[in-house]
Amino acid sequence: MDHFQAILAQVRTLLSSRQPRRVRALLDRLREEELLSREYHGALLLEPDGEALARKISLTLLGKGARGSALLGGPWSRPPAPAAERGPGCRDHGGSGHCATADPEPLEGSYLELLHSSADPLHLYHFYDQMDLAAEEEAEPCSEPDSDTINCDQFSRLLCDMEGDEETREAYANIAELDQYVFQDSQLEGLSRDLFMEHIGLDGALGEGLEVPAEPGPRSQKRPLSEEHPADLKHRKLEPPLPASASCLHLPAGPIQLISTLPTLPQGLWPISGAGTGLCSIFICHGETPLTSQAPPSTGPAVHSLPKSPDRPGSTSPFAPSAADLPSLPEPALTTRTDGTEDKRSPCQAAPEASTELPKWPETVRRFQDALRDQYEAAGGDGLAVEVDLVSAGLEKGSNKSQERELATPDWAERQLARGGVAGVLAAAGQRRRPRETLVIAVLGKAGQGKSHWARAAGVAWAGGQLPQYDFVFYAPCRGLDRPGDTHHLRELLCSLGPRPLAMDDEVLRHVLRRPDRVLLALDALEELEAQDGRPGGPPTAERGSPRGLLAGLLQGQLLPGCTLLLTARPRGRLAQSLSKAHALLEVAGFSGAQAQDYARRYFETSGATGHQERALALLRHRPFLLAHSHSPAVCRAVCQLSEALLAQGDPAQLPSTLTGLYVGLLGPVARGSPPGALAGLAKLAWEMGRRHQGTLRESQFPTAEARTWAVAGGLLRPLTGTAGGQLAFSSFVLQCFLGALWLALSSDIKDKELPQYLALTPRKKRPYDNWLEATPRFLSGLVFQPRATCLGALVAPAEAASVDRKRRVLARYLRRLQPGSLRARRLLELLHCAHEAQEAALWQHVAQELPARLGLLGARLVPADAFVLGQALRAAGRDFSLDLRSTGIDPSGLESLVGLASVTSFRAALSDTMGLWESLQQRGETRLLQAAEDKFTIEPFKAKSLKDVQDLESLVQTQRFRSSSEEAPGTLPAVRDLKKLEFALGPSWGPQAFPRLAKILPAFSSLQHLDLDSLSENKIGDEGVSQLSATFPQLKALETLNLSQNSITDAGACKLAEALPSLAATLLRLSLYNNCICDLGAESLARALPEMASLRVLDVQYNKFTTAGAQQLASSLRKCPHVETLAMWTPTIPFGVQEHLQQLDSRISLR
Repeated sequence: MDHFQAILAQVRTLLSSRQPRRVRALLDRLREEELLSREYHGALLLEPDGEALARKISLTLLGKGARGSALLGGPWSRPPAPAAERGPGCRDHGGSGHCATADPEPLEGSYLELLHSSADPLHLYHFYDQMDLAAEEEAEPCSEPDSDTINCDQFSRLLCDMEGDEETREAYANIAELDQYVFQDSQLEGLSRDLFMEHIGLDGALGEGLEVPAEPGPRSQKRPLSEEHPADLKHRKLEPPLPASASCLHLPAGPIQLISTLPTLPQGLWPISGAGTGLCSIFICHGETPLTSQAPPSTGPAVHSLPKSPDRPGSTSPFAPSAADLPSLPEPALTTRTDGTEDKRSPCQAAPEASTELPKWPETVRRFQDALRDQYEAAGGDGLAVEVDLVSAGLEKGSNKSQERELATPDWAERQLARGGVAGVLAAAGQRRRPRETLVIAVLGKAGQGKSHWARAAGVAWAGGQLPQYDFVFYAPCRGLDRPGDTHHLRELLCSLGPRPLAMDDEVLRHVLRRPDRVLLALDALEELEAQDGRPGGPPTAERGSPRGLLAGLLQGQLLPGCTLLLTARPRGRLAQSLSKAHALLEVAGFSGAQAQDYARRYFETSGATGHQERALALLRHRPFLLAHSHSPAVCRAVCQLSEALLAQGDPAQLPSTLTGLYVGLLGPVARGSPPGALAGLAKLAWEMGRRHQGTLRESQFPTAEARTWAVAGGLLRPLTGTAGGQLAFSSFVLQCFLGALWLALSSDIKDKELPQYLALTPRKKRPYDNWLEATPRFLSGLVFQPRATCLGALVAPAEAASVDRKRRVLARYLRRLQPGSLRARRLLELLHCAHEAQEAALWQHVAQELPARLGLLGARLVPADAFVLGQALRAAGRDFSLDLRSTGIDPSGLESLVGLASVTSFRAALSDTMGLWESLQQRGETRLLQAAEDKFTIEPFKAKSLKDVQDLESLVQTQRFRSSSEEAPGTLPAVRDLKKLEFALGPSWGPQAFPRLAKILPAFSSLQHLDLDSLSENKIGDEGVSQLSATFPQLKALETLNLSQNSITDAGACKLAEALPSLAATLLRLSLYNNCICDLGAESLARALPEMASLRVLDVQYNKFTTAGAQQLASSLRKCPHVETLAMWTPTIPFGVQEHLQQLDSRISLR
């Protein structure tokens, strides 16, 4: 008899009783007997799959030998009923009540196959039980109402038999130890008994409800949890049991039926007697059966099966939630099983011909959900929002030496837009997560780019019915949460931080926690939770802790496991760095020019000033600098506000030409009515909060209540709902930057000589702060250099404005000493912005003249405002420039504006972006600009590092061929015609696949002089690649250097190469075959071709596999080639003495 199957059947019988207390007692006893480790014990307690739990317990018992033989006789296992109360042929099969009538086939195979088998537990148990009962007669149905007893005698005999088989016992012990090691989890060490009871308490209540004792009497009640309410239906007490004489039901034979005449019987598990019923027991559950879920069979309506665990289909875990805990399941009135078969349909699915009706939620839950929907519908009805595009993003290591990662900068044509709005983003990300895994979606972007719009859009979409996969969507702004000593409950994080906090009672919270996979939580402005004072941010305790502790619990799956997290954050910062492994990482693209103008139209439509709409758009188009800055939705809104104010005055209006002038125009009217010192005090608070990486402040931080009231009334601050202490936030991040710059310009606490450090143009280690307020340096230049009357004089008193004269002289002297050619790309762009904001002609001309002629911006992201300022500087310089715009992410309009400048004589950009520009210009009929864009474009030198690079190069050659065949544009593309150096470095994975495509287009590069096929990771083009390359030699008439090192070339490839080399005899100067697999035959072929290479100067064949014979052939051929200067020939397969001798014969042989 198979010991494992017999033991497994016994354990399955215990688990099928669905009484968690008994299973817990058995596991505790195994732990006390040191048969289970603490970690493995905790893992088994939380195992949701009953089948997996049964196998693990069985392996442990069998692996430990006979020590577990007495463990099943404890309180978790009741003794069998007396023989007088049972039929002679009936055995107690763990409460199943089935008689030994089946005759199954035994399972064959190894124990590992049995571990993964899908055999029915009762089927296996009956088979092995019958082997001991073959002589017994057929039994009658058992009348014992509570029959979940394990046969301890049979189990003991089995273990005793195993004691005599040392080999079997050792095998089982190894399997048990392996299973325990694989499934142990160190995170479960701190789980307490209360946490376990909280996990299975609901199931335990149902499990106890299944028992109907044979004799009436007192029974112990499970201790209710602290969060349970006595009035809850799933915790109600059962009716008193009937007398023992009425403890068995007699049913006629036939299929499953719904019996409507048993309303007086207590709820519980009842044994069945009756010939031909095929049933052992039924479960009576008091509750209404939905008529819509009944399918009319021949003899009565069908009945749904008992609900299974929602975690795994078909789970029989004793810890699975009860039927009352599954809100989406119908409530059955009577459930049975006939003929040993089981309904395989999911509990959530009805019969094919029947319709289902979801059970009603509690009234408080329904009201809460309706209130939440109403809140989001009201928030989404302003009609002002313009949806900002989202693109797929990634984090990469920064160009500096720090470990901080930055957002990767894809080419414009490579951008992958997120389709379908927020619903499409959530659906696409959900396909990449595993079952029961918390789904994390991160939306990154600079401040003011529109991240909060996407966080709020999730609630609006849910209220509109676009997210049916979620029952609740919560929006929680993180601003103002991370204060010293503050702790929050998960309840507060869910519903007390939105624009209109809602009250969530315990019943609603339990309903939310019961199905976390149906919950979406949007956390906005995650960067506000950054800890600057080193306070710990560990996981929370009892669902309460610091905001960062709650966030850690959510990300680690300890809180709301399986929920969906939508996080928004700035790309800089430690919290954002931890989001690189999110299921979906997206970036807010900002407004395009068309979207900015569309936003302006909606703004004036909403404000009711439709008559000013076209005039405002004309003002915006007249200021291309502000239009470029409207890429940021926050700046776009500020432009609309100032335009509305200017047009309302009725006088001829004109927008300012700088960002500083824009915010001076907005704050000027507010500052004129401010209390004394209120603006300066607010500016100081903005700077201090910015240095702490915070954008919120408490009401108590204001010097006077009058100043606080003025700031809120003027729109400079806005109150935050759901936060303690009356917290306020700046109306926008750009406004906080402007106020911080105002404090730096007016403060006497900052010495004049220290002011240049705040321009962020020096290395970070020399800066007094980390430039969290990114726009402050530009505003500082504008406030200090712009005319006092129209700038600082409009905000503060004349005496205060006069104090900046000394600071102006210090900054002017510092900026004139700077050498723009020595600055990195990002700092150079920041210098151009500062000079533009200063609006001082001498300073602007100085910076423009000092720009390097070869202006490399490789890797520096160029937003529309950067492209505009750069174009203005190149135009003012009045001399020629060569631009490198690769990996800048520049948009097509910015690329077109820079390429069209007369001062730009050549440029490099992404091939895909450049060809997209050519196509756009051709479609618009701008022939002159198209000609200039084609003539200025260069790819020299070109290095193919990915398959996309090869594909782009193919597209360029195809464009050239189309141009050559067209009568309208004859000639060749300068980028193809003038390419002189080409490198191929795709590595061993993509190299052999991509090289054939490169070989086909190589003849198009008629000026190619240097072809480098060597890579640190080895391209391995092999002999086939060399054969394809050799066929192109007749067209490569200018090739001087050919590097074929580390390409797995053997004798066959060397022979092909030697045959084709004479085609390059007039031009080839250097040939490298370093570190290949060339043997004597290949060396001999190269030796024969060597005298024909009249121009060859250097041949490198080091680290190959030819022997002394091949080396002698090469040395002999070298004597016939006086033009060859060096033959590098050292290889480990040649004795060193032979190599020294050859070198003595010819000094041109190099052994280094």
